[in-house]
Amino acid sequence: MLQPHEQASATEIALIALGSNLTSSFGSPENTLRQGLEKMADAGLSIHQVSRFFQTPCFPAGAGPDYVNACASVQWAGSARDLLALLHEVETLFGRDRAQRWASRTLDIDLLALGAQVHPDLDTQEAWQALSVENQQLRAPEELILPHPRLQDRAFVLVPLADIAADWTHPVLGVTVSQMLAQLPRADRAAVVPMGDGQ
Repeated sequence: MLQPHEQASATEIALIALGSNLTSSFGSPENTLRQGLEKMADAGLSIHQVSRFFQTPCFPAGAGPDYVNACASVQWAGSARDLLALLHEVETLFGRDRAQRWASRTLDIDLLALGAQVHPDLDTQEAWQALSVENQQLRAPEELILPHPRLQDRAFVLVPLADIAADWTHPVLGVTVSQMLAQLPRADRAAVVPMGDGQ
C-alpha cells in the first residue's frame, strides 16, 4: 500500500506520460491508466490536468498489442528523484516488470519534465538526445535525465501532451510542445487516435 508522500512548500508542474498495453489486476489498459491516476493521487500527487486517452501502435512495430496512452500534469514540491521514485512505486502496484527494455507492460509512467529543470546537466541531456534508435534499444540511462531525452521524437507522448501543455517550452530545445509535434511526420501524428475523454 502506498503511503502519501510529504512535500515541501514550493511547487512546480511536472509533466507525466502514462501507457499500458497489457491487462493488469485492475482490468484493461484503459482502466489501468484510470486506476494509475487514482493511485498517484492517493500517494499525494495533486493532479492538475489529464489528457484524453489515445490508442497508439506498439513500438517497436509488432512487439505487442497497441497501447493506451495519456499525459498528466501534476503539482510537485519535492525533488525530481523523489517524484520518480513515487511513480515507480505506483508502477509496481500494477505488476510492472522492468526486465526487458521496450517490452509490453501493464503500466508505464514516465517523468517527462519538472518545470524547466535540466538533469543532470546539458551535456548529458544532449548526448542522450543524439543516441541512435539502435542504441536506445540497448542502453538505458543510469541516472534521471530531464526533460525526457526522447520527448521530442514520440508522437504517442506529444499528441496527448498537447492536450494539456501545448505551450510548455522545452528548456534545452527552446520549442513548445505544439512546435515539437508539428515537426513530426504526419503519419506518426495520425497513428495516435483519441479514444474519448480520459476521465
